[in-house]
Amino acid sequence: MGKKILITGAGSGFGKGAAIGMARNGHDIIATVHVASQVTPLREEVEALGLSDRIKVYRLDLTDQYDIQQAIGLDFDILWNNAGMGEAGPVWEIPVDLVRKNYEVNVFLPLVLTQGVVQRWVREGKAQGKKVVFTSSMGGLFTPANWGTYVSTKHALEAFAEAMQQELASYGIKVQTINPGAYYTGYNETMADNPFRWLDDSKNFTKRADLRKGFDDFFATPEGKMDPQEMIDRMIEIVPADTGKFRNVVPKKIEDMLKDHQLAAWENQI
Repeated sequence: MGKKILITGAGSGFGKGAAIGMARNGHDIIATVHVASQVTPLREEVEALGLSDRIKVYRLDLTDQYDIQQAIGLDFDILWNNAGMGEAGPVWEIPVDLVRKNYEVNVFLPLVLTQGVVQRWVREGKAQGKKVVFTSSMGGLFTPANWGTYVSTKHALEAFAEAMQQELASYGIKVQTINPGAYYTGYNETMADNPFRWLDDSKNFTKRADLRKGFDDFFATPEGKMDPQEMIDRMIEIVPADTGKFRNVVPKKIEDMLKDHQLAAWENQI
């Protein structure tokens, strides 16, 4: 049976690919995008694919309270909080206003949307069988140097999701996270550019060339440039499903790495 699914951040990357894939599988999709200029091109692409009866495109800028209220009022079975942004760079030097902004977009505003949606479901007696999905990250489960700000927002999402899974179970609302590895969508690469807006060799201890080399070396590895279609294919299965794991790490080798890391953390020495 087809589901009605609202996706945030569906203008590109995982969200867009999964929206098209799930629509092809018979689900009705509300694909929301961040800026108005993304709406018409996505509508035209959807029409060209013959999916305009399955995918409706809206703007949903999470910083716009009216966009959020419109989304809360729409009819859907699954809320997929997929939109996000990322700030990279050394935590001990990053401007704190950028940290706050990253939390606003990745944590606080998705929480505002989610609270509005689930409270409406409960208030109207429509909660049974509903679901909330959060796009977290492999970084929600470990913390590499120079990615601490971004991955800390995903750590926070993990905590909120785990709490909500327990709090909403009695209402029949299910909660899941999806934890992608470093797939080559352009998202991580753009995030890696962000510190160079503020990092200044005349002021900061971390040098621009050293940070750039570290990022470039990672993105040159197979783990830093994985084909996103693998993740999209799994998202197409996970998001509409009535059953499955609470936490969904893809690919398996990253899941194994994270489990090893978490075990080793108990013996980490200062």
